[in-house]
Order: sequence, then C-alpha cells, then structure tokens
Amino acid sequence: MKIGIISDTHSHLDENIFKYFSECDEIWHAGDIGNMELLEKLESFKPLVAVWGNIDGHQVRAATHEAVFFEREGKKIYMIHIAGKPPGYNPQVRTLLNKYKPDIFVCGHSHMLKIQKDHARNLLFINPGAAGIHGFHQVKTLVRFDINNAVISNMEVIELGKRAKLT
Repeated sequence: MKIGIISDTHSHLDENIFKYFSECDEIWHAGDIGNMELLEKLESFKPLVAVWGNIDGHQVRAATHEAVFFEREGKKIYMIHIAGKPPGYNPQVRTLLNKYKPDIFVCGHSHMLKIQKDHARNLLFINPGAAGIHGFHQVKTLVRFDINNAVISNMEVIELGKRAKLT
C-alpha cells in the first residue's frame, strides 16, 4: 500500500496534493481539517482515514473521530491530532500508546514536520507538518510512504512550497 499523510489543512486544499497523492491507495489526515468541503474532496479522491483537530467544528467532528486505531499490511496504527512528541507525549496519548502498542503513531497540531523512531516505545512517530496556509510554519508539507507485508519503505517528505502570507 502507498500511504499519503496530511495534517493541518485548516480549510485550504493545495491542488498539488492530488498530484502527489495520485498513486496513493489511502490518505490519512491527522486533524485540523477545517471544513466539510475539504473532507469530502479528499474522500471522493481516495479512501480516507481522518481524525478531527482542535479547530474542527461539529460537522467535521461528527464525520470523523478524535482518535483511530487500525491495521494496514501487518502494521498497527494509532492516529490523533494533539499528542506531543517523543518522549513527551501528553498523558492521554501515553496511556493509549501503552494500551495499544502501535507500530506507527501519526499526529498533527504542531505544524512541525517530524519523523523519528521512538525506540522506547518501538514505534515510528510521524507528524507530517502542515499543508494549509494558517499557522507559523514556513513550508507546506506532506508525507508519503509504502507499507508492504509489515515493511515500511520509500518514506518521502513532500514540500508544497512556502505558506502564503495572509493579508
């Protein structure tokens, strides 16, 4: 499976996302989607697994989940919007990481791209940064990778260009 990960779109969907995720089998959105129109565009493009973030209103929250646990190609995945980063996860996340022991942990919120092995928890931590135009990040980013028979490969960071300044 080829997976595309996105977060913190804040109601802005860069059209290049469709190009970069065209070969993906599934898209994972780690929250702060922004509105139903964006969510529906992604859902109509590719199968989507999405969690809501702190800026998402009741419609997006009703259509998604706060956190999801699922499995793909022999890997257990946990995704939530607000988490912290290794090793300083928030208490809710620490509890759920201990309970479910995922192989891959995906979050957003910080607008800071970070992919690292959390050796203490034996998992791969992925925060794809932010793909929207709201926030303090300078460059819009996505993550894309493959999972085949429990092996992760071809990890890519995709830069969509500088975040436009709001006027």
